[in-house]
Amino acid sequence: MRVLYLSWRDRENPEAGGSEVFVERTSEVMSALGDEVTIHTARFPGAARRTMHGGVRVLRAGNRFTCYAAGLWHLLRHSRDYDVVIDVQNGVPFWSPIVSRVPVVAVVHHVHRDQWSSIFGERLARFGWFLESKAAPFVYRKSRYVTVSKATRAELVELGVDAERIDLVYSGNDHPRDLDSYADVPRTPEPSITVLGRLVPHKQVEIAVNTVARLRPQFPGLVLNVVGSGYWQENIARHARDLGVEDAVRFHGFVDEETKHTLLASSWLVMMPSYKEGWGLTIVEAGLHGTPSLAFIQAGGPSESIQHASTGALASTTDELIDDVRVLLERADVREELGRNARRYARSFSWNSAGRNLHHTLENVLGRATRAPQPPDTPLHVERLRALVERDAFASDERPHVVSVS
Repeated sequence: MRVLYLSWRDRENPEAGGSEVFVERTSEVMSALGDEVTIHTARFPGAARRTMHGGVRVLRAGNRFTCYAAGLWHLLRHSRDYDVVIDVQNGVPFWSPIVSRVPVVAVVHHVHRDQWSSIFGERLARFGWFLESKAAPFVYRKSRYVTVSKATRAELVELGVDAERIDLVYSGNDHPRDLDSYADVPRTPEPSITVLGRLVPHKQVEIAVNTVARLRPQFPGLVLNVVGSGYWQENIARHARDLGVEDAVRFHGFVDEETKHTLLASSWLVMMPSYKEGWGLTIVEAGLHGTPSLAFIQAGGPSESIQHASTGALASTTDELIDDVRVLLERADVREELGRNARRYARSFSWNSAGRNLHHTLENVLGRATRAPQPPDTPLHVERLRALVERDAFASDERPHVVSVS
């Protein structure tokens, strides 16, 4: 197949995140399967207009806003050069069905809903939500959708997208080539928490800072590693200063893979306090090193990348999340058991499977294959972690098992 991937950013962009990892890794797998894959994306300072990522061609035009028009213009001129288009919707899609002469598959990691108001003013937020919730479902009414979690699939159905048009493709997991070498990385002698991701408002890193401030009297040596970069960093740093914990919050910036995995391997816990995530790639990356993660159940994807009370913990409120952190810092036995489960769970995800599943969806759209069966929705029951610990449920069969990967 000749595939055009329309993406806001590529992996070399300084602001690249989990969505871009999905684009790049699935592109690599599809290229290895014999597909001709082109990624059309935005330029950024110092970026070449054309480059190759392995066997994948990368074309860059426009900035973070005008790349949409540039992508449409490329598709309008070269539509006959492709068999299928993958349109990545990060809040706003590329609107490719308007000009495409070939089938379009829309990739949606999560529905933004509340994120609009956290970034834009009231009027622009309402307009953005209108585009995402009303205009996009109409424009893509004949397109197949792909998403990375059941939570996002359910939200798309709420927006009027037919469930039969939504394929679930779980994200993979980047296994370091020398993964076994990280087994020798010791945990920090004092309690440590890591938050990894772009530093933007909806990641709510301030909640991790609040956690340090709340728990520091009990754990004086507690440290928070903030890994990643973004325009919101100074706000987070100011929040740490206001709470008097700036010496316990360490900003590492954008780091290389070795440093990232060393931090994940040495940390006691990973927090993802974001109020919306499509999946939670950091969670399964941490799991490779036996590091449990904590997140909000209502964040979407983390309710599947974390198996509550088995590989980590899910909370409904900030107070519950902080209390879960307290429990896991107190109980090394529980933390270690969750870490062992997290390692097994993380190893069950691979980019090879994700890329092949996406390739299969494209073949189905083009009438070359049957559609793969989709996993059913599973009701999620979350009991408080402290209650489970207090009745020693971790030593019995009472611990809830939430989601498994087929």
